[in-house]
Amino acid sequence: MNKIATPIEGLFVLEPKVHVDTRGHFVETFNQRMFDSLGLDYHFVQDNESFSHRGSLRGLHFQKGTSAQAKLVRAVEGEILDVAVDLRKDSPTFGHSFAQHLSGKNKLQLLIPRGFAHGFSVLSETARVIYKCDGFYDAKAEGGIHFADPDLNIDWLIPAEEAIVSPKDQRLPKFQEIREQL
Repeated sequence: MNKIATPIEGLFVLEPKVHVDTRGHFVETFNQRMFDSLGLDYHFVQDNESFSHRGSLRGLHFQKGTSAQAKLVRAVEGEILDVAVDLRKDSPTFGHSFAQHLSGKNKLQLLIPRGFAHGFSVLSETARVIYKCDGFYDAKAEGGIHFADPDLNIDWLIPAEEAIVSPKDQRLPKFQEIREQL
């Protein structure tokens, strides 16, 4: 597995080895020993899966305080634009975002440490996304940032009028409204 650094410290793109033959392919998407050898100290406790249609936009979500979660995200079918926003106040990239195309074809994964907001948009007809979390979901610690926040200026690669966003995500506050609470 290749660990690829991003412009944001601690945020990595992971490229697993894909073994292809006449039957198809095989890929090991997670191996604790491999993570340890790459200096990635994570213990995942929960797996989540979502299925979404083109134009769906999920996020930006995060867990606060001691309930913060690191995530290992991959698209097993279709293509998404996966986005992480650095919410670590002591980070030189606080408030910066990073976006990565993840797809069933490229097999890339995004390793998002604790202290980030996360979201994705669906660029293919449908997409199935699976992600591991190193902490359990806690509804009381749930937080979020509005996907169309002008300060974050994220290009989700879908026209705003075509975005399918949940009512809950449409009501999320702007970054400036919550930055002092982080």
